[in-house]
Amino acid sequence: MAKIIYTHTDEAPLLATYSFLPIVSAFAQKAGIEFETRDISVAGRILAQFGLADDALAELGELTESPEANIVKLPNISASLPQLKAAIKELQEKGYDIPDYPDAPANDDEAAVRAKYFKAIGSVVNPVLRQGNSDRRAPLSVKSYAKKHPHTNKPFGEGSKTRVATMGEHDFKSNEKSVTLASDDTLTIVLETADGEQKVLLERLPVLAGEIVDATVLSAEYLDAFLANALKTAQAEGVLFSVHLKATMMKVSDPIIFGHVVRAFFKDVFDKYGADLKAAGLSANDGLGAILAGLDALPNGAEIREAIDTTLAGGPRLSYVNSDKGITNLHVPSDVIIDASMPALIRNGGKLWDGEGREEDTLAVIPDSSYAGVYATVVEDVKKNGPLDPATIGSVSNVGLMAQAAEEYGSHNKTFEIPADGVVKVLDSAGEVLLQHEVGAGDIWRACQTKDIPVRDWVRLAVGRARATHTPAIFWLDETRGHDAQIIRKVRAYLDDAELVGDTTGLTIDILAPELATAYSLERMRKGEDTISVTGNVLRDYNTDLFPILELGTSAKMLSIVPLIAGGGLFETGAGGSAPKHVQQLLAENYLRWDSLGEFFALVPSFEKYAEAAGVPAAQVLADALDRATATFLDEDRSPGRKLGTIDNRGSHFYLALYWAQELAKQTDDPELAAEFAGLAETLTAQESTIVDELIAVQGSPTDVGGYYLPDPAKASAVMRPSATFNEALAAF
Repeated sequence: MAKIIYTHTDEAPLLATYSFLPIVSAFAQKAGIEFETRDISVAGRILAQFGLADDALAELGELTESPEANIVKLPNISASLPQLKAAIKELQEKGYDIPDYPDAPANDDEAAVRAKYFKAIGSVVNPVLRQGNSDRRAPLSVKSYAKKHPHTNKPFGEGSKTRVATMGEHDFKSNEKSVTLASDDTLTIVLETADGEQKVLLERLPVLAGEIVDATVLSAEYLDAFLANALKTAQAEGVLFSVHLKATMMKVSDPIIFGHVVRAFFKDVFDKYGADLKAAGLSANDGLGAILAGLDALPNGAEIREAIDTTLAGGPRLSYVNSDKGITNLHVPSDVIIDASMPALIRNGGKLWDGEGREEDTLAVIPDSSYAGVYATVVEDVKKNGPLDPATIGSVSNVGLMAQAAEEYGSHNKTFEIPADGVVKVLDSAGEVLLQHEVGAGDIWRACQTKDIPVRDWVRLAVGRARATHTPAIFWLDETRGHDAQIIRKVRAYLDDAELVGDTTGLTIDILAPELATAYSLERMRKGEDTISVTGNVLRDYNTDLFPILELGTSAKMLSIVPLIAGGGLFETGAGGSAPKHVQQLLAENYLRWDSLGEFFALVPSFEKYAEAAGVPAAQVLADALDRATATFLDEDRSPGRKLGTIDNRGSHFYLALYWAQELAKQTDDPELAAEFAGLAETLTAQESTIVDELIAVQGSPTDVGGYYLPDPAKASAVMRPSATFNEALAAF
């Protein structure tokens, strides 16, 4: 029997769930919809590894292979190592018998523990659940609202010095090699050192016929030289220095790159005290914050702290995540996530914040050049043509290749920090070399896989969207890049496959390198025209933040549908990049600014799929009413406000419930269901002012939800459901 699975995740989305899920559950029950929850939070994932909780992620992974899958997936933490350690500490304090994370395993048992934790870190959720490709776009109601109530994209100042700095050579993009496999096989990845030793990096890498395997290496030597030059440039030009990475998704490579940046900035400190820090287990990869937190345990900790302060004062000036709390761009690897931080910089006129909270021009450092050109193109376009006007611009939607852990975001188990000079080789089962790179000690080498079935499905989905919307579809692929050249061959072949994609006559479908595709899309946006970006996995992630943030002010309002290849559906609810800040505000002021609009949108197609799969017509009635209610919600501007005294996330949920009940009460497709909701609609309408007053009355004081990674359900529910009148109305219903 079909059922809808609603995921419990982390941070602001989780807290919002304590308020929103009781509403959804009550409404769904009346329509005969089976509704269940599964915990895929970082805390839940950790506990599952030690048998202290059900492995909900594994269960949902199996479900995605069923045509009955119907999963509503909220944003979750893709934990960096500091976040993982913080979650472990909180769980231990709550009485869970789990071990510390072993930074340097001393025996097999500790190695096994580390391996368990590795299954809970980084982007482990998405590769499991995303067994289909991505269709993300702004719903018409959201786009209409943005045009009626445009946010502000600030202009870059005259003579702005803000720009993107990237390596451009000796990096992942420039060193990439790729091959398409002719038959099923099992590959091996080995390092042959200059001393003649052969180290097996990965013993078994199963591949399928038609699968693309690519490999590349980023030179540590050239990375360090690039960073040293970037630091000198930032200081000479008097701009802020900031680095923009994705240490959550690229959980092996990007923390290492981040560590290089920390060591480059604090070169004098590491030259003098590096051995002391290493002996104390304080790693630059974990960020400046972790180092500072551990200095008290060192005999010369005060001396090292003073040296760090001296370096910070001497420049170049760092950008700050939170100048009030002294949190720099280099404090935590997961604090500055490129897909959220770069659009924020562009929206803010190319400025980030210094240690005094002043807005300043910035050198945005994106070491690997694979996609840095996309952001550089937007920066230069806005400098030349002025900020994008949300009241008039078109949309850039996305069809993203991500099924079966496609591309860079599936590289975690095939990424290595090379221990010695030598050659890394990818060998087939016959011992033939498919790919190889000369490497130096400290280099970062990685391989990625992209299976053929996801590529076929991706092309089919892109053509379908172009046909349905009469919108140009642009494949963002660079024929000079090894991997993209292999993908382009497949794309061209499948576009010619009429059985797969149908008749493409009259459709505008093109292939452009990412920088050119960016410029093309921006040109159309400024004319008020829409474009579909058809991208690989990383650009899917980047584009579905970049363009929505410029268009809508947020990426949380996107409709995100993943038609699973097996026939089921995964319905995602937006991005969670701002979630940590929202939690901090809730704890300080009992005010949650998180916008659940993404959940509203995701539930509509989820209900529609349920209606079809389970043969429950009332579910379609529920979906249609929710769609109309969301339009009213937007027209009435009921999203969370920006300051105390206005409705927050909890108030927005009340208004969604009010409008939804009203729509259900007056619909005529199911008179019996209308009668069920008539009383609730009447009650909520009559009690509107009382409920809103009760929701606003709690604001302004600190509150406690009993934990960050694992909130106490009773405390979190009490905080997120503070209106007795609303609670009683739902209970009576």
